[in-house]
Amino acid sequence: MATERRAEVLSATDVGRALTRVSHEVVERNSGVSSLVLVGMQRGGVWIAEQIARSISSFEGQFEVPVGSIDVSMYRDDIALRPVIPAAVTDIPVDITGKTVVLVDDVLFTGRTVRAALDALLDHGRPRAVQLAVLVDRGHRELPIRPDFVGKNIPTHVSDEVDASLQGVFVASVALDANKRAAS
Repeated sequence: MATERRAEVLSATDVGRALTRVSHEVVERNSGVSSLVLVGMQRGGVWIAEQIARSISSFEGQFEVPVGSIDVSMYRDDIALRPVIPAAVTDIPVDITGKTVVLVDDVLFTGRTVRAALDALLDHGRPRAVQLAVLVDRGHRELPIRPDFVGKNIPTHVSDEVDASLQGVFVASVALDANKRAAS
């Protein structure tokens, strides 16, 4: 029998601090925000991209960074293994050609969703550069993808579930009972 343990690894306050820090890092790395576009990956990255844009706006004055969203469902490499369920609409409100696009996601795991997002993004223009911002990097990469901006590195077991929201970041670990462990 399996039992689930759920632990809070970041509180709501910690999430806010991490996103504020990431916002400052994005501005510093890009020497301002005049050519930035934030694109949140559906679903988890959209609210984070919006939070980063609000944060940047609060310390960069009147300039508002454009925020879009991208659905990668049709670009995934496991499309033949499971049904395609579009997460939501792709909405990129500006031309990204020649811009620096910061792809934003909640949790980076294998890197396959980011690879799909890169393919999807190129259908909307040719950015000058693409950077990656994530709230949580949990490791276990299967592709050579590394984030440029990370809220928190959280080592996890491959079977753990990570849930990130404004209310905090939680890791659910499934622990097998003693009989199953002995059998494996």
